[in-house]
Amino acid sequence: MSVNAKTAPHTPMGQRRFGRVNWLGMMTLYGKEVRRFFKVYMQTLVAPVATAGLFMAVFTLALAARRGDVDGMPFAAFLAPGIVMMAVIQNAFANSSSSLVVGKVQGNIVDVLMPPLSPGELTTAYALGGATRGLCVAALAIVLVFPFIGLGVANPLWAAFFAFIGALILALGGVMTGIWAEKFDHTSAVTNFIVTPLAFLSGTFYKVSDLPEPWATISSWNPIHFLIDGFRWGILGVGESNPWIGAGVSVAIAVVLWMVCLWMFRTGYRLKS
Repeated sequence: MSVNAKTAPHTPMGQRRFGRVNWLGMMTLYGKEVRRFFKVYMQTLVAPVATAGLFMAVFTLALAARRGDVDGMPFAAFLAPGIVMMAVIQNAFANSSSSLVVGKVQGNIVDVLMPPLSPGELTTAYALGGATRGLCVAALAIVLVFPFIGLGVANPLWAAFFAFIGALILALGGVMTGIWAEKFDHTSAVTNFIVTPLAFLSGTFYKVSDLPEPWATISSWNPIHFLIDGFRWGILGVGESNPWIGAGVSVAIAVVLWMVCLWMFRTGYRLKS
């Protein structure tokens, strides 16, 4: 017996976010995002790791002898986790933001909006795609850079958690930016005036507690500082703050950004006009 299309039950896309998940569609979009950056791996994976290696070389050769040990550990060991996390967040943000902007500029964003994917599924696919790129960069950097400075991983679970939550937060930020931006200049502005300054002023190259007040207090509440300090605690076993506090703040930020992305997809903000 056939079912009349006019009387068949239909759930609006915006209301499906708490119902049955379209796993096939979501994983297809996620796979597309992953294949997208793997196709140009020299630009998306190898180049960021090379840049991280250059940062390590320059800062170690220029400052290590003058700076001395940091809390009893070599300056290179203190520096490495911060540089790796900085590479993670920059690449996670770039992946999701550029994907959406390219789709809008080329006019093929409709190919993503037309399939039966809910706002939650769209957010998940784009966010996990960006996070995957960030984590791939982290894995390559750890494998290729850490052995040269004799660095291991003190707390693997904490290191993995902060790498993932950091990549996820910036990937969600990239989704928000990609939806808001109308051209590449907009994403470049967010990268140059928000993401990069927050990364550089978060204790990547120095201890925040060494700064004079009020900059030490201000920097300690930089959301990127919680990520870098937590990842450093996972790698070295030491940090400037309690990792549980950093984990709580990071999860709260991720939840807020997730809800904003859901709202943007659900309302079609700058996507359907």
